[in-house]
Amino acid sequence: MKKTTTDGFSILGIGAAGLACCAGPILAFLGGVGIAGLASTVLIGASGLIVTAAAVAAFIAMRRRRVTCAAPDEGPVPVTISTRAPMP
Repeated sequence: MKKTTTDGFSILGIGAAGLACCAGPILAFLGGVGIAGLASTVLIGASGLIVTAAAVAAFIAMRRRRVTCAAPDEGPVPVTISTRAPMP
């Protein structure tokens, strides 16, 4: 009797069949994860831009509303110094 060695090729054939069987669902899952990642990146990026634009607008609005103090006259300015009442 002659023995043929095809054991290595049969394992390879089973692996190829398993790959062909499960490749579709695996690729679909990876594609879904990729699309979800892209959507979340766009959503988080857009939210960040909106928050940044609101912060810049608030900063500019507060800066324009700020009341400037009157500058004191040149020369000496009278200052009143008060003392605290002694503690009982």
